[in-house]
Amino acid sequence: MTGITDFDALRRAMAENSEEPEGPARNARAEQLLAEAEKLDIPLAVIEALGHQLKVYNYSSEKDKMFVPFARLLRMWDERPEDFDEYEIHSLHWVFKWMSSGMLGQPHIPLASIEKWLAEMEHRYRLAGHSERAVRSAEFSVASHVGDLARAERAYAAWLAADRDTMADCHACELHSQGEWQVERGRDAEALDLWGPVLEGEFTCAHEPHTVLASSLAPLLRLGRADEARAHHLRGFRLVRPMESMRGAYADHVEFCALSGNEARGLELLAERPAYFTDSGNPRSGLEFLSVVTLLMDRLTELGLGDQRVPGPAGRPWTARELAAHARVETLALAARFDERNGTTHVGDGARARMDQRPLVERLPLGVRSAGRSASAPVTVPAPEPAAEKDLAALLAEARRLSDTLQPHAVEAWLAVARAAEGAELAALDRAEIADHQAMDRGPEGIALFERAAELYVEAGDPGEAWAARARGAYVRALTGEVDEALAAIAEPYDGVLALYAEGATGVRQTAGVLMSRARVLMRGVHEDPSGDSPDGEVLAAAEAAVREVLALVDGQPLPGDEADVRLAARGAEGQAMLAELAVRTGDLETGVRLFAKASAAFVEAGLPWFAVEYEARSAGLAHHLGDIAEAERALRAALEHGGPYLEAPGRAQLHLQLAEVLGGRGRAQEAAEHALEAAHWSDEAGEGRTLGAWARHQLGGFLLRQGRWAEAAEVLESALPDLSAETHGDGAIVQTKWWLGDCLSELGEHRAAAERRLQAAEIARHWPEQHDHATLAHLAAESLGHAGLHTEADQAYTRAGDLWRSLGNVHGLVRSLRARAWLALPADQGLDSARELMSAAIEECEAALLVTDDEEARQRLTGELGHTHRQFGELLARSVAEEAEDTAIQGAFEDALTQTAEAVAVFAALGDGAVHTRTAAELAAGWLEADLSRPGDAAARARGVLKAYEDADDRDETVQARRAEAEQLLQLMEEQNEDK
Repeated sequence: MTGITDFDALRRAMAENSEEPEGPARNARAEQLLAEAEKLDIPLAVIEALGHQLKVYNYSSEKDKMFVPFARLLRMWDERPEDFDEYEIHSLHWVFKWMSSGMLGQPHIPLASIEKWLAEMEHRYRLAGHSERAVRSAEFSVASHVGDLARAERAYAAWLAADRDTMADCHACELHSQGEWQVERGRDAEALDLWGPVLEGEFTCAHEPHTVLASSLAPLLRLGRADEARAHHLRGFRLVRPMESMRGAYADHVEFCALSGNEARGLELLAERPAYFTDSGNPRSGLEFLSVVTLLMDRLTELGLGDQRVPGPAGRPWTARELAAHARVETLALAARFDERNGTTHVGDGARARMDQRPLVERLPLGVRSAGRSASAPVTVPAPEPAAEKDLAALLAEARRLSDTLQPHAVEAWLAVARAAEGAELAALDRAEIADHQAMDRGPEGIALFERAAELYVEAGDPGEAWAARARGAYVRALTGEVDEALAAIAEPYDGVLALYAEGATGVRQTAGVLMSRARVLMRGVHEDPSGDSPDGEVLAAAEAAVREVLALVDGQPLPGDEADVRLAARGAEGQAMLAELAVRTGDLETGVRLFAKASAAFVEAGLPWFAVEYEARSAGLAHHLGDIAEAERALRAALEHGGPYLEAPGRAQLHLQLAEVLGGRGRAQEAAEHALEAAHWSDEAGEGRTLGAWARHQLGGFLLRQGRWAEAAEVLESALPDLSAETHGDGAIVQTKWWLGDCLSELGEHRAAAERRLQAAEIARHWPEQHDHATLAHLAAESLGHAGLHTEADQAYTRAGDLWRSLGNVHGLVRSLRARAWLALPADQGLDSARELMSAAIEECEAALLVTDDEEARQRLTGELGHTHRQFGELLARSVAEEAEDTAIQGAFEDALTQTAEAVAVFAALGDGAVHTRTAAELAAGWLEADLSRPGDAAARARGVLKAYEDADDRDETVQARRAEAEQLLQLMEEQNEDK
């Protein structure tokens, strides 16, 4: 069944199994391979199979299985060391370290046995001539685990002082462990400094920076570096997700969610790994996982979500409260086993401290899609205190203050008055104001209540306010679409209040209230005019006249100096905004921008900045449309500033998203990403995560990609895709998201996945009238398929792209697809002949296009493409022969390669100084070929030509430096060869 009949087949099978995902299936295959190795009757085969088994056990949830194969290996070494080759001798000593850490993670193994094992490791390393660095590192692990701080510090110092040798852990792993010790000692900043080279990619390995990114999350939050913590979570979780053995690092990400207000995300992480609740092969990581499960469940319970269903151990449903209790019991039981073994309370103390942590950030937006919300509401301004806490007189005074100064929550304050006034004797004016504000709160259902308020105002001796209340009722009717009825209803209040004002029987405030209501009704007529963008002239004229009547009344009134003046200032500001709207309706956008800005400034000057937000947003949209991006940015920033805590989540999301798009258009990707992140967060808060939130995530992913933050961008784009739809967002957004995601995955080395996304995008773009995107995506998919080793599929995709490029008349795309196919063909069955044909075809396409092109810029580009094709043809021919081929075959290939490379030199030379770097690169390539063909004089001449080309060049230019260095090296070698002759 396995097909393993010899040692080579066994080795191939073990190599293939090493590439499989971590987990029980890979472990079971390793066990099968050991059985097959034993049948071969080759000691080294058994040794290698045992080593393979050890490795897969160590990198899985079944770490407890690795002690048996290691004991067998050690026995074989002691009995017949000659059966081990050099690599297996190294591997045997290397995995001593795994045994040490593995034993620490198994509480049933006595501490005395671990200490004995540590001594055995030290003895064997000394015999083998290894440094004590790895031994001291292992001793440090034992001491820090049991809480022996003095011994841990001594071992730590000795570890760092010892020489690095082949037994030392890689730099990345060592720095991770050293940083963790700094964290345990309360030195977060020092830990992050140590981890810097790993986080920046200077040191990496199979499990780094995975664990460093995870370990850095809580320290970053504690230091207030929340943006970095977010980035490390998005980047790091992608690395940890597919690796079953990394339960401890996975736990760090769950902990991060619990500490940063991302409880819903934490639940999603738990749901992805149900086996982590019960995997028993590594009790130490089980303890770490269950402790953060407890932390998360306690947090949910504290937020009032204790009865929420949550992921938990299989076999029964769990609520957060139930799982919190269960996980705490399991955590403490595991910790007690370790502490009993260790003779200290160190593990239990650490577990309790971890479970009892408090959130470090109230809510840290991540930008990724979350399946559900767990807690936290949008920022709001505190509403007035409940009626029970104030007497009726105080409530009335507070409500009047809020409404007279147009403060938020004025209506709520009057509702509190109404509740407190039930059964109380009130003056008619008090009852009028209560009814008036109740009517405002009820919308269309409050129209009749406005009439009741008007009656009460009359009873209270304020006929002007009575007409104002009726006018407000008429405006509410207009809001329901009954504009004609509203105009009829407001006619009497309009005439009545003007008559009163003329007699001095009412004030400017009441009169302005009626006139503004009438203007609002007429503006509703403008908005609802069936002629759309060209409303009836009479409708526009009537509305404008009404607005100017309001402005004439309030113009020249005292500026806000007391509470009563605020309303008049607000009327004037709103009037300017209405004129702006009318200008826009007639197509005068510039005037609209100016007047909206004037209205906004008036509201701010009146101390009412929250009213300015709507008009600043309108101004921004118009400015953007007119191409005044700076003004659009200014207006949007002002809207966010002036809205402050009064902005509701949907409006906040829209403003942040608009500002992100403006900033992105100005090339400020980092700041744009910050606002797109806020837009995604507030969209989720508003319950619009699947619509506006998906678009915000789409934008955020693009801005992160622009910054080269590939892993973060990929995580965000992947979370956006499930909610993007052609109906809501357009298929262009879906194509762009998949395109960007393919770019990210390609940069991350996930080429098969990149190809899948690019092919999906190409399939959608295939149906578009314009086919350039389809061709580009097919070409990119082919690149990814090639990098993934799927050469047949890559060739098919390049062929498809080439056909599309040809149909579009894009010679450059066609030529590049032909060149790529040639490189794919070289190692394939069709071999060199097919590769030659494809490269020749690429040259012919360039030459044919040059014959019919008159445009000088296009000729320059095509000439450059021809030069690159000759150059690549030369490289392909040089690589087409193996080192062990006969001399005549090698010489023939190099001669042909030199011919093509010399052609490339000539073509680039025709382009003049603008192509000096490409010409000298080809010149040097030709020189090396001539050197290989034993023509030192010709090669030296090439080198001198390159040096001459750069005689007057900028010495600081890195390309110049590289070319000179290579030319000098070639020249020196050729001169030495001539001397030897």
